[in-house]
Amino acid sequence: MHEVSLGGMLTDYLTGQAIEETTYEEFRQALAKFLVEEKGFPRDSLRAKVPLVFQIDGQDTGRHVDLVASDASGRPLLLVIFCAGDVGSFERETVSCARLFPGGPVPVAIATDSIGASVLDTATGDALSHPQSGAAGVRAIPTWNELQALVAASDARTLRQPLSEERRRKEERILHAYNGFLYGTCCSESCRVPPKRES
Repeated sequence: MHEVSLGGMLTDYLTGQAIEETTYEEFRQALAKFLVEEKGFPRDSLRAKVPLVFQIDGQDTGRHVDLVASDASGRPLLLVIFCAGDVGSFERETVSCARLFPGGPVPVAIATDSIGASVLDTATGDALSHPQSGAAGVRAIPTWNELQALVAASDARTLRQPLSEERRRKEERILHAYNGFLYGTCCSESCRVPPKRES
């Protein structure tokens, strides 16, 4: 399933502005509210439906990242991909998004259907264990304070090195393969980041 307009408008939880109601927007809004009200994320740390543009064979393509959490300097710490389907089948795509995201790699990546969640270490692609024993699903998503500790540990280990050109090209191909599968079955352009037009 892809994101399509439902023809209405709703009030965005993060900005208070009127935005288009879509098949995914209700879930995006619920996830943003959950992160702020239950996980302690500062509201102004979150951005929704952020374009991720990358190149394939010299042409711009891309997708939207549902939520990105950044520190006060604007450095991305965590990104969230909403998935309509088995969460595990979206893990590799989510890791690629985190590795390619501007200012990244983003240390922590989450694939979630708003009930289940995979919390992933972007550097390794492996699932991260939660500090609270027994936490599962969206409850396994770290709090804002827990995220700071995860990011500090990741940065100490990886030094937040940007991808080499070869690695970037590989990740772009992987993400393009996932997007190509989605867009090949899509009935419209509504879920794709439009390519930049030449002036």
